Amino acid sequence: MKLASDNETLAENKALILYLLSKVNKPLENTDFYKLVLSFQNMNYFYFQQFLLDLMDNKYILKGLSDNNKAVYELTSDGREAVTLVQDLIPGFIKFQIDNNLKEDLHSIENERSVIAEFIPQSENSYTVVCKIIENNNIIFEVKTFAGSREQAKAIVDNWKNNAETLYPSLLELLIK
Repeated sequence: MKLASDNETLAENKALILYLLSKVNKPLENTDFYKLVLSFQNMNYFYFQQFLLDLMDNKYILKGLSDNNKAVYELTSDGREAVTLVQDLIPGFIKFQIDNNLKEDLHSIENERSVIAEFIPQSENSYTVVCKIIENNNIIFEVKTFAGSREQAKAIVDNWKNNAETLYPSLLELLIK
């Protein structure tokens, strides 16, 4: 994709961004928004950021802050009007995919963000592993544990990320007994 020379591609990608934001109908964090765009169109991250800036300069998109102080983007009233005017620039197949797969893709992105695991080195052979589940920006489950090696810490993180939906209920059941 050439940023400066292909006006049709520029317009199509900006229209896609506006259309997606109108369909989501809620503020989106930058990384989630980019992942969503990627699920429908292969777009360079830097071009995506430039398109967002252009759309904000034209007052079609408003940038705000979420509860956890991350940038979020939402459509303005001018942006909603613009969507109706430019949505025909988006190829029919892409619009069809968005209309049919958006909920599933959003759900996948939200699930990916809701299961968090990381390890923090304390010393050469000591790591703190933190595993969390977050819903609606609230931590609903968090556990910290010790790992004696980087490999063990990474194994715990990977296991949590891949199996949180079965581990969480099991841990909760054990805590209730």
